[in-house]
Amino acid sequence: MGMCGLSIAWNRAEHFFNPGFCLSSLLLGLTSLWFFLLIGIYATKIAKYPAEVRAELTHPVKQAFAPTFSISLLLLSVAHLQSAREFSFWLWAIGTLCHLGFTFYMLSSWMHHTKYEIAHLNPAWFIPVVGNILIPITGLQHATPEISWFFFSLGLFFWPILTAIIFYRLIFHPALPERLLPTLFIFIAPPAVGFISWVNLTGGLDAFGHILYSVAAMFTLLLFSQINHFRRIPFFLSWWAYSFPLAAMTIATFLMAKLTGQAMYLWIGGGLLGLLNILIAMLAWRTARAVLRREICVAGH
Repeated sequence: MGMCGLSIAWNRAEHFFNPGFCLSSLLLGLTSLWFFLLIGIYATKIAKYPAEVRAELTHPVKQAFAPTFSISLLLLSVAHLQSAREFSFWLWAIGTLCHLGFTFYMLSSWMHHTKYEIAHLNPAWFIPVVGNILIPITGLQHATPEISWFFFSLGLFFWPILTAIIFYRLIFHPALPERLLPTLFIFIAPPAVGFISWVNLTGGLDAFGHILYSVAAMFTLLLFSQINHFRRIPFFLSWWAYSFPLAAMTIATFLMAKLTGQAMYLWIGGGLLGLLNILIAMLAWRTARAVLRREICVAGH
């Protein structure tokens, strides 16, 4: 998700800054190869260790990350839209159907559960249901607008509900475990992605669009002000939760620059893109080092 976001962010930046090279295409190629490699690895896991996969899909915390598969398909659909429209359609169609299945699975689990406790709640819970607001970004190019409005409405309905519940958990219950603290950055994604989808659905910038972007900006500033808290966290794979929300905010800011014509948004977007590049490079390096040291994908981590 983070690499897809970086590819799309560079694509939007290239329209403004004209760097003389097409880095977004290279990034998209690498991201697509990486995604299908991961699919192959996980398919092998499903075949060899089905019990462990079932345990992940029923785990009260881990199951919320399963829909990152369908979200990644939808993001790849966005990234490939300009260069491979038919491929983008199939990515969108498969991603949309898979995400609808994940949404109903999670909602059914929440409604009829016997296992959830307040300690299990964290911002990753946005992914299965609020993630539906991503679907209209390419959905309007591939299907009737009614489908995009359906998914946008579904995501928009659950966004404030989960925000309220998660803030209740943060305020009145013990702090999130260190390995889940990076998921706080997911608060940025719903309003940032929602802003992009809203503009696509309505065809322009209106008052509600300004509200969505401003909420995303507020969460971005809030979380950046907490940087000392995040710097003290040991490396976990959950650090990748920093990447896509920052990418979504970068893309939303470039869209604001396009819609308003104000240079302020263009330079903010450029600054965010610079930070995103540094972040992705750091995450890739830390992940590779952890793999070599066999510090990840270990039971209990």
